[in-house]
Amino acid sequence: MKKLPIGIQSFEKIRTDNYYYVDKTHFVAQLVNEGCYYFLSRPRRFGKSLFLDTLRQAFLGNKELFSGLYLEKNWDWDTTYPVIYVDFGGVVAENAEALKKYILIQLKRIQEELQVKCEYSEDYRAFFEELIINSYKAFGQKVVVLVDEYDKPILDKIEEREEAIRIRETLKNFYSVLKPLDRYLKFVFLTGVSKFSKVSLFSGLNQLNDITLDERYATICGYTQKELEEVFGKELKTEELETIRWWYNGYSWLGEPVYNPFDVLLYLQKRKLYPYWFETGTPEFLVKLLVRKRFYIPELTNLKASERLIGSFDVDSIEPENLLFQTGYLTIKGYRQSLKGPIYYLSYPNKEVRIALNDYISTYLTQAEAEKERLTERLEECLRRGDPKAFEEILKTLFASIPYEWYRNNEISRYEGYYASVVYSFLTGAGLEVIAEDYTNRGRIDLTILFEDKCYILEFKVVELEPEGKALNQIEQKGYARKYIGKFAKIYLMGIEFSKEQKNLVGFEWREI
Repeated sequence: MKKLPIGIQSFEKIRTDNYYYVDKTHFVAQLVNEGCYYFLSRPRRFGKSLFLDTLRQAFLGNKELFSGLYLEKNWDWDTTYPVIYVDFGGVVAENAEALKKYILIQLKRIQEELQVKCEYSEDYRAFFEELIINSYKAFGQKVVVLVDEYDKPILDKIEEREEAIRIRETLKNFYSVLKPLDRYLKFVFLTGVSKFSKVSLFSGLNQLNDITLDERYATICGYTQKELEEVFGKELKTEELETIRWWYNGYSWLGEPVYNPFDVLLYLQKRKLYPYWFETGTPEFLVKLLVRKRFYIPELTNLKASERLIGSFDVDSIEPENLLFQTGYLTIKGYRQSLKGPIYYLSYPNKEVRIALNDYISTYLTQAEAEKERLTERLEECLRRGDPKAFEEILKTLFASIPYEWYRNNEISRYEGYYASVVYSFLTGAGLEVIAEDYTNRGRIDLTILFEDKCYILEFKVVELEPEGKALNQIEQKGYARKYIGKFAKIYLMGIEFSKEQKNLVGFEWREI
């Protein structure tokens, strides 16, 4: 039996120690044949580091590791190159000075590995430049530069703006070394989670080819459905395929959707559906940003964004759409070309992210995790019974459990979308099938819950902004239920009204049809 390469980023270890491997080596040949300078952004735990190490082993000429793979017969194994591999994945830099020391340590290690002597070993920028030039001279071949997690030092300090800027400038000076050294370089590849603007981080390095949204490289990281079945077919039962597809597949960069490898491997080991990838990181900064921007959480189901919004960002300019996409909480479900450029349609990649992210958001918005968990247990039975009155009590208890200090210390409840956002994230985080902004030919339903043979149609109002008694009225006047008549045994219309002053439900009307 082959072993599952959980958390293993070494191509050599995978290929020599009987681990499963999904062959991505055709991308190595394609990249080298087409160009020299590349940039790739992908969320965490997606196999970026493994691919980078695959590149390293190919350029080092370790042909035996590629036996039986695409690259074995599609690579010049007679020529080897000096490789400078810089990895920022292990750094925890408290400030710019600590980052400079970390860079120097890395460069000294590489110098020893390549057996090259450099004079400027105390100046990180001069050291990097000299290391490239001297490696070229010593080996008689152009140099390969691979940088893993190029952005991690900045992201680690993203909430400390001034320090993040100083760290950014340190990295900018480091990467700027590459610009004038073109004649010494064979290949350059940088990877990370985020995409910082070229002006802020890669000033002058205009030759970087960003393949993040290049359809030809959409599956360079992650497992396609075909790869999953061909490589791990013996580990999976036929009836499991559809279930794990809904849970873990769906990440897309304008091409075929892929699975997150970390999820697949952990599922195969533990045989339990669980948010493995989500729990490897915390989206606290992201959720704080959503709240600060007064983002309407139900919009996460179907969000439109321009090229600018999901493209590059900087420490001084971070938008929710950008961070949601680049960190993997939203993915591209489609796009169209407008007069100003592409418009992307974003949504959750899969069930794992939809449930786990909303559960996290719900906890943050309410600050009442224990009570929320108890209410979640009651929620499913309430919907199964078709009991709107019990549903009302669940929502009232949820809002009543929110600490007063949370309201006093935050402006969170001062925008209209707060109450609907709390309800949406609570319901979606509980695993329910919830449709936000549900379209009909007469307008849009705030929320629709589809549960077994029942349909619940919800409309929200804030009484300080609109007259009382209008929520249920709107559902009936606009005939929102028509699209579901005949499709469900029972349909419940629920008009829910909130008060900013009382910070809870003050009106709840319902009707069964």
